[in-house]
Amino acid sequence: MNLDGNHTSIREAIDAGLLAGAVTMVWQDGKILQVNELGYRDVDAKLPMQRDTVFRIASMTKPVTVAAAMSLVEEGKLALTEPVAKWLPELANMRVLLDPQGALDRTEPARRLITIDDLMTHRSGLAYAFSVLGPLSRAYGKMSFRQEQDRWLSELAELPLVHQPGDRLTYSHATDVLGIALSRLEGKPLATVLAERIFEPLGMVDTGFSVSAAGRRRAATMYKLDENYRLQHDVMGPPPITDPPFCTGGAGLWSTVDDYLRFAQMLLASGSLDGVRVLSEESVRLMRTNRLTEEQKGHPFLGMPFWQGRGFGLNLSVVTDPAKSRQLFGPGGLGTFSWPGAYGTWWQADPSADLILIYLIQNLPNLSADAAAIAGNTSLAKLQGAQPKFVRRTYQALDG
Repeated sequence: MNLDGNHTSIREAIDAGLLAGAVTMVWQDGKILQVNELGYRDVDAKLPMQRDTVFRIASMTKPVTVAAAMSLVEEGKLALTEPVAKWLPELANMRVLLDPQGALDRTEPARRLITIDDLMTHRSGLAYAFSVLGPLSRAYGKMSFRQEQDRWLSELAELPLVHQPGDRLTYSHATDVLGIALSRLEGKPLATVLAERIFEPLGMVDTGFSVSAAGRRRAATMYKLDENYRLQHDVMGPPPITDPPFCTGGAGLWSTVDDYLRFAQMLLASGSLDGVRVLSEESVRLMRTNRLTEEQKGHPFLGMPFWQGRGFGLNLSVVTDPAKSRQLFGPGGLGTFSWPGAYGTWWQADPSADLILIYLIQNLPNLSADAAAIAGNTSLAKLQGAQPKFVRRTYQALDG
């Protein structure tokens, strides 16, 4: 087995000036087989990527928040079928757009309340600005996370749902809402809830909604490509050294490759790690089991046929047909689970191979309507192809 060539595509993207750097990891059968530290965490300062580099992990936050919620389910403090309005009365009288792209004042009442399960599977009818069109998208775009969580929730509750709760999946702020529910239920900031229930039991010492002063020196700089496909430096500023007023359960965490490995290992091992049980086997089974109907899987996800050979558990994508999934998403055996982050961070755990792969970069995505139109654009194709080629080459080396 020789993994040396699995990072060629990443190195090519770095050499082409499309990517500052990356940290990747290959773990299998209880051993770390490889860590790649490629390029720079700060190009201008010539600071190299290192194994302990801290990354914004964006939506890789979501499974962590769900895991904390499942620990509360086990204690009987929460149930998947319960209406979230029990803790968030702001959501008790939601209305639904008659036309998903239509005027915000043309609505009907929600036929039922939003449940905890709806939030965990993005079937609540909530949305993101980039997951819907029309006036609703513009209204979401005006909301700010730079405010206290209760005020943000009040603003969100004033917006109509894009569809009836439970009808279909629309990627959304649902996990941010779930995080507020956990905070209110426990009477603590979400940062404390996650620390007590996930980070401290797993020894995730570098994960949180802020970083220490020493951690800031290890943080990866955020880049984006300008109109000439050149890296634009430091487009989001330094990480916070104190927790923000609103700790977003859907996208707000910082972490490292070793920390997230421990979270993925726990899920792969059905809830325990190093003798410490964080979740029950049943909780992990629910997270890793598809909950979408065939009709719901037929709807595109952010414009893509995302559910080809895959399903969706509790904020984890799950491979249900490896042959079909491989065609679009690359290798991964039956039951392989994952959920990526918008800044290019990605991971997957494959129970059929006892394998975890992690790929961490920091690139601000283009969420405009034409972002996916890359046919003929070799620069974007090289950047977007770096991660799937890393995965394919890793599997080929391991199989070989």
